[in-house]
Amino acid sequence: MIGLYKAIRDFRADKLSSFRAFAELCITRQIITAIKTATRQKHIPLNSYISLNKPIYDEDSDRTLLDVISSIKVSDPEELVINQEASTTMRERIRKNLSELEHKVLTAYLEGKSYQEMANELNRHVKSIDNALQRVKRKLERNLEGEEE
Repeated sequence: MIGLYKAIRDFRADKLSSFRAFAELCITRQIITAIKTATRQKHIPLNSYISLNKPIYDEDSDRTLLDVISSIKVSDPEELVINQEASTTMRERIRKNLSELEHKVLTAYLEGKSYQEMANELNRHVKSIDNALQRVKRKLERNLEGEEE
């Protein structure tokens, strides 16, 4: 129908063509344009979005995704450098206070490995891995307490 409307609107009798041929051409082109538009992937991100204001668990829930997402704080360059230096200093202190095994276990733990994976990787018993993590925890607590003073 849009193609027919455009044919009626744009037809010029002085152009030596019949209205029927011109209308068929306009309608065919409009159909092709509609098919191309419908199959184009351009608007998929917009059409399949998830609202940040949608309740998380069920329709009656008061918590939304927007509540859960933490705000990203934009830092100035000076603050970034200071934080990097503090992070480097803390890592050096941790490395100095931990044994080789404890450091390997901590690194593997931070990578998200299970106790069994760590035990297999380090050729140790799972209990040994657990004990090492407990020692790491105590040492880090003492280290952080010493830093706060």
